[in-house]
Amino acid sequence: MKNQTALITGASGGIGYEFAKLLARDYGRLVLVARSEGRLGKIKQELEAAHPVSVIPIAQDLSEPGAAERIFRRLEDERITVDILINNAGFGEHGAFVETDWQQEEKMIAVNITALTGMTKFFAKSMVAQRNGRIVNVASTAAFQPGPFLAVYYASKAYVLSFSEALSNELKGTG
Repeated sequence: MKNQTALITGASGGIGYEFAKLLARDYGRLVLVARSEGRLGKIKQELEAAHPVSVIPIAQDLSEPGAAERIFRRLEDERITVDILINNAGFGEHGAFVETDWQQEEKMIAVNITALTGMTKFFAKSMVAQRNGRIVNVASTAAFQPGPFLAVYYASKAYVLSFSEALSNELKGTG
């Protein structure tokens, strides 16, 4: 896998950062996406010092319209083929639905659903054309139940689970 590329969203902390540390051992190149350019730079230095890996940091707020396509087009322009996509970015907003901030929930939907769907759309299409690739969409145990006081977050994770299960079936046998 040393000649392969893994792309991880939400790579500046938590599970995304752990994915980056694990994949740095086996992949030749990592594309790390997160909002924090400074944190991504530190992770790049850390991983490249510890492993024979090339790290491409992309500072991108996935709640912005068109974020997924911008990432895809940039890598396409640089002739970088993504072999594994890990859609890990996501966040939640806690509180009674009628009292929570709509702008935050709109951003949450953009990150947890829209960006994940866009990233999957763009990269799956090229993976199918190559007959090779893998996609990991990170959901949550929240996907299996309703979540009072985290209603939009739980619903977004239910979307991720349903979407991923449907695509797993749809893409069977495509490589």
